[in-house]
Amino acid sequence: MELGGGLAVTWYGHACVEVTTPGGLTVLIDPWFGNPKSPKTAGSVRRCDVLLVTHGHGDHMGDALEIAPRTKPAWPAIHEMSLWLARNLSAGGDGVIGMNKGGTVTARGLRVTMTSADHSAGDWNETGHTTLYLGEPAGFVIELEDGRRIYHAGDTNVFGDMRLIGELYRPDLVILPIGGHYTMGPREAALAVSLLGASRVLPIHYGTFPILAGTPEELRRELTARGHDGVEVLAPQPGETLR
Repeated sequence: MELGGGLAVTWYGHACVEVTTPGGLTVLIDPWFGNPKSPKTAGSVRRCDVLLVTHGHGDHMGDALEIAPRTKPAWPAIHEMSLWLARNLSAGGDGVIGMNKGGTVTARGLRVTMTSADHSAGDWNETGHTTLYLGEPAGFVIELEDGRRIYHAGDTNVFGDMRLIGELYRPDLVILPIGGHYTMGPREAALAVSLLGASRVLPIHYGTFPILAGTPEELRRELTARGHDGVEVLAPQPGETLR
Protein backbone atom coordinates (compact mmCIF):
# COMPACT_ATOMS: atom_id res chain seq x y z
CA MET A 1 0.00 0.00 0.00
CA GLU A 2 2.89 2.35 -0.72
CA LEU A 3 2.08 5.72 -2.27
CA GLY A 4 5.62 7.11 -2.33
CA GLY A 5 6.97 10.49 -3.30
CA GLY A 6 6.12 12.19 -0.03
CA LEU A 7 2.36 11.65 -0.42
CA ALA A 8 0.37 10.54 2.63
CA VAL A 9 -3.36 9.78 2.79
CA THR A 10 -5.29 9.13 6.01
CA TRP A 11 -8.89 7.95 6.14
CA TYR A 12 -10.69 8.95 9.33
CA GLY A 13 -13.85 6.97 8.69
CA HIS A 14 -16.93 7.78 6.60
CA ALA A 15 -15.84 10.21 3.82
CA CYS A 16 -13.29 12.14 5.91
CA VAL A 17 -9.89 12.06 4.23
CA GLU A 18 -6.67 13.94 4.97
CA VAL A 19 -4.05 14.29 2.25
CA THR A 20 -0.51 15.43 3.01
CA THR A 21 1.00 16.52 -0.29
CA PRO A 22 4.61 16.06 -1.44
CA GLY A 23 5.05 19.79 -0.79
CA GLY A 24 3.88 19.47 2.82
CA LEU A 25 0.37 20.90 2.47
CA THR A 26 -2.59 19.44 4.36
CA VAL A 27 -5.84 18.94 2.45
CA LEU A 28 -8.98 17.93 4.36
CA ILE A 29 -11.97 16.52 2.49
CA ASP A 30 -15.43 16.16 4.08
CA PRO A 31 -14.07 16.71 7.60
CA TRP A 32 -16.60 14.90 9.80
CA PHE A 33 -14.24 13.92 12.62
CA GLY A 34 -17.28 13.36 14.81
CA ASN A 35 -18.15 10.17 12.95
CA PRO A 36 -18.23 6.99 15.09
CA LYS A 37 -15.10 5.52 13.49
CA SER A 38 -12.74 8.50 13.73
CA PRO A 39 -9.90 8.27 16.27
CA LYS A 40 -9.27 12.00 15.83
CA THR A 41 -11.35 14.93 17.02
CA ALA A 42 -11.97 18.18 15.19
CA GLY A 43 -10.41 20.04 18.10
CA SER A 44 -7.09 18.26 17.53
CA VAL A 45 -6.83 19.46 13.91
CA ARG A 46 -3.95 21.94 13.91
CA ARG A 47 -3.42 22.46 10.20
CA CYS A 48 -5.61 22.64 7.11
CA ASP A 49 -4.26 24.43 4.04
CA VAL A 50 -7.04 23.42 1.64
CA LEU A 51 -10.55 22.41 2.69
CA LEU A 52 -13.00 20.64 0.37
CA VAL A 53 -16.62 19.78 1.15
CA THR A 54 -18.35 17.73 -1.53
CA HIS A 55 -21.93 18.65 -0.56
CA GLY A 56 -24.07 20.15 2.16
CA HIS A 57 -25.14 17.06 4.11
CA GLY A 58 -24.14 17.26 7.76
CA ASP A 59 -22.03 14.10 7.61
CA HIS A 60 -19.81 15.81 5.00
CA MET A 61 -19.85 19.46 6.04
CA GLY A 62 -19.10 17.89 9.41
CA ASP A 63 -16.72 19.98 11.49
CA ALA A 64 -15.73 22.35 8.69
CA LEU A 65 -17.19 25.42 10.37
CA GLU A 66 -15.12 24.70 13.48
CA ILE A 67 -11.89 23.93 11.65
CA ALA A 68 -11.88 26.72 9.06
CA PRO A 69 -11.88 29.77 11.37
CA ARG A 70 -8.94 28.31 13.30
CA THR A 71 -6.78 27.09 10.41
CA LYS A 72 -7.81 29.60 7.71
CA PRO A 73 -7.62 27.30 4.67
CA ALA A 74 -8.33 28.00 1.03
CA TRP A 75 -11.83 26.58 0.58
CA PRO A 76 -12.96 25.95 -3.02
CA ALA A 77 -16.73 25.45 -2.83
CA ILE A 78 -19.65 25.21 -5.21
CA HIS A 79 -21.24 28.61 -5.83
CA GLU A 80 -24.29 28.32 -3.56
CA MET A 81 -22.21 26.95 -0.68
CA SER A 82 -19.72 29.79 -1.10
CA LEU A 83 -22.54 32.35 -0.85
CA TRP A 84 -23.80 30.75 2.38
CA LEU A 85 -20.29 30.53 3.83
CA ALA A 86 -19.67 34.23 3.15
CA ARG A 87 -22.55 35.00 5.51
CA ASN A 88 -22.10 32.28 8.11
CA LEU A 89 -18.37 31.71 8.58
CA SER A 90 -17.50 33.93 11.52
CA ALA A 91 -13.77 33.99 10.78
CA GLY A 92 -11.41 32.66 8.16
CA GLY A 93 -13.95 33.17 5.42
CA ASP A 94 -11.57 35.10 3.20
CA GLY A 95 -10.25 31.81 1.85
CA VAL A 96 -13.56 30.69 0.32
CA ILE A 97 -13.36 30.38 -3.46
CA GLY A 98 -16.69 30.08 -5.26
CA MET A 99 -16.61 27.81 -8.30
CA ASN A 100 -18.67 25.24 -10.17
CA LYS A 101 -18.47 21.92 -11.98
CA GLY A 102 -15.90 21.79 -14.75
CA GLY A 103 -14.00 24.70 -13.23
CA THR A 104 -10.42 24.55 -11.99
CA VAL A 105 -8.95 26.88 -9.37
CA THR A 106 -5.54 27.17 -7.79
CA ALA A 107 -5.65 26.80 -4.01
CA ARG A 108 -2.35 27.22 -2.15
CA GLY A 109 -0.55 26.12 -5.28
CA LEU A 110 -2.69 23.01 -5.89
CA ARG A 111 -5.00 22.75 -8.89
CA VAL A 112 -8.51 21.76 -7.79
CA THR A 113 -11.14 20.76 -10.34
CA MET A 114 -14.80 20.28 -9.45
CA THR A 115 -16.62 17.36 -11.07
CA SER A 116 -20.19 16.11 -11.16
CA ALA A 117 -21.66 13.69 -8.63
CA ASP A 118 -25.01 11.88 -8.65
CA HIS A 119 -26.55 12.43 -5.21
CA SER A 120 -28.62 14.97 -3.24
CA ALA A 121 -27.42 17.89 -1.16
CA GLY A 122 -30.11 19.39 1.09
CA ASP A 123 -29.97 19.19 4.88
CA TRP A 124 -32.44 20.14 7.59
CA ASN A 125 -32.60 23.79 8.56
CA GLU A 126 -34.18 24.19 11.99
CA THR A 127 -34.78 27.92 11.71
CA GLY A 128 -36.24 27.74 8.22
CA HIS A 129 -38.49 24.70 8.86
CA THR A 130 -37.39 23.28 5.53
CA THR A 131 -34.25 21.90 3.92
CA LEU A 132 -31.15 24.07 3.52
CA TYR A 133 -29.80 23.97 -0.03
CA LEU A 134 -26.04 24.46 -0.33
CA GLY A 135 -25.59 23.70 -4.01
CA GLU A 136 -25.47 20.46 -5.95
CA PRO A 137 -23.24 17.56 -4.88
CA ALA A 138 -19.79 17.43 -6.44
CA GLY A 139 -16.50 15.59 -6.55
CA PHE A 140 -12.98 16.99 -6.70
CA VAL A 141 -9.80 16.21 -8.61
CA ILE A 142 -6.72 17.49 -6.79
CA GLU A 143 -3.51 17.88 -8.77
CA LEU A 144 -0.49 17.66 -6.47
CA GLU A 145 2.80 19.50 -6.78
CA ASP A 146 4.39 16.53 -8.57
CA GLY A 147 1.56 16.22 -11.10
CA ARG A 148 -0.19 13.22 -9.56
CA ARG A 149 -3.96 13.49 -9.27
CA ILE A 150 -6.39 12.31 -6.61
CA TYR A 151 -10.11 12.04 -7.38
CA HIS A 152 -12.50 12.14 -4.42
CA ALA A 153 -15.91 11.32 -5.89
CA GLY A 154 -17.98 12.52 -2.93
CA ASP A 155 -21.30 10.79 -2.33
CA THR A 156 -22.45 9.42 -5.65
CA ASN A 157 -23.81 6.57 -7.67
CA VAL A 158 -21.80 5.42 -10.66
CA PHE A 159 -22.57 7.53 -13.74
CA GLY A 160 -21.45 7.23 -17.34
CA ASP A 161 -19.50 10.49 -17.39
CA MET A 162 -16.98 9.00 -15.00
CA ARG A 163 -15.40 7.82 -18.24
CA LEU A 164 -14.87 11.50 -19.13
CA ILE A 165 -13.35 12.21 -15.71
CA GLY A 166 -10.93 9.37 -16.32
CA GLU A 167 -10.10 10.58 -19.82
CA LEU A 168 -9.66 14.22 -18.86
CA TYR A 169 -7.83 13.93 -15.53
CA ARG A 170 -6.38 10.39 -15.41
CA PRO A 171 -6.39 10.14 -11.61
CA ASP A 172 -3.61 8.14 -9.97
CA LEU A 173 -5.79 7.41 -6.92
CA VAL A 174 -9.60 7.33 -6.86
CA ILE A 175 -11.57 7.61 -3.61
CA LEU A 176 -15.03 6.08 -4.00
CA PRO A 177 -17.99 5.40 -1.69
CA ILE A 178 -18.96 1.72 -1.45
CA GLY A 179 -21.41 1.50 1.48
CA GLY A 180 -24.62 1.34 -0.51
CA HIS A 181 -28.08 2.65 0.51
CA TYR A 182 -27.15 6.36 0.28
CA THR A 183 -24.40 5.89 -2.34
CA MET A 184 -23.24 3.22 -4.73
CA GLY A 185 -22.22 -0.14 -3.34
CA PRO A 186 -19.33 -2.42 -4.33
CA ARG A 187 -20.95 -3.61 -7.58
CA GLU A 188 -21.47 -0.08 -8.85
CA ALA A 189 -18.08 1.06 -7.53
CA ALA A 190 -16.35 -1.69 -9.53
CA LEU A 191 -17.97 -0.30 -12.67
CA ALA A 192 -16.85 3.20 -11.64
CA VAL A 193 -13.27 1.95 -11.36
CA SER A 194 -13.58 0.49 -14.85
CA LEU A 195 -14.99 3.72 -16.31
CA LEU A 196 -12.27 5.79 -14.65
CA GLY A 197 -9.50 3.47 -15.82
CA ALA A 198 -8.20 3.47 -12.26
CA SER A 199 -5.43 1.21 -11.01
CA ARG A 200 -5.69 2.15 -7.33
CA VAL A 201 -8.85 2.80 -5.30
CA LEU A 202 -9.50 3.84 -1.70
CA PRO A 203 -13.05 2.86 -0.64
CA ILE A 204 -14.89 5.17 1.78
CA HIS A 205 -18.40 5.79 3.16
CA TYR A 206 -18.82 2.27 4.48
CA GLY A 207 -18.98 0.71 7.93
CA THR A 208 -19.90 3.94 9.71
CA PHE A 209 -23.34 2.53 10.49
CA PRO A 210 -24.74 -0.98 9.85
CA ILE A 211 -26.81 0.33 6.93
CA LEU A 212 -23.59 1.16 5.02
CA ALA A 213 -22.90 -2.51 4.51
CA GLY A 214 -20.56 -2.62 1.50
CA THR A 215 -17.01 -3.81 2.19
CA PRO A 216 -13.59 -3.65 0.49
CA GLU A 217 -13.69 -7.44 0.16
CA GLU A 218 -16.90 -7.22 -1.84
CA LEU A 219 -15.33 -4.54 -4.01
CA ARG A 220 -12.36 -6.82 -4.71
CA ARG A 221 -14.71 -9.63 -5.73
CA GLU A 222 -16.67 -7.35 -8.02
CA LEU A 223 -13.46 -6.08 -9.61
CA THR A 224 -12.32 -9.65 -10.18
CA ALA A 225 -15.66 -10.44 -11.81
CA ARG A 226 -15.02 -7.57 -14.22
CA GLY A 227 -11.51 -8.81 -15.00
CA HIS A 228 -9.77 -6.09 -12.99
CA ASP A 229 -7.61 -8.27 -10.73
CA GLY A 230 -4.75 -5.80 -11.13
CA VAL A 231 -6.59 -2.93 -9.42
CA GLU A 232 -5.18 -2.26 -5.96
CA VAL A 233 -7.84 -1.76 -3.29
CA LEU A 234 -6.41 0.20 -0.37
CA ALA A 235 -8.32 -0.58 2.82
CA PRO A 236 -6.70 1.16 5.80
CA GLN A 237 -8.29 1.22 9.24
CA PRO A 238 -9.71 4.60 10.31
CA GLY A 239 -6.76 6.74 11.37
CA GLU A 240 -4.20 4.62 9.50
CA THR A 241 -1.95 6.57 7.13
CA LEU A 242 -0.89 5.31 3.71
CA ARG A 243 2.48 6.59 2.55
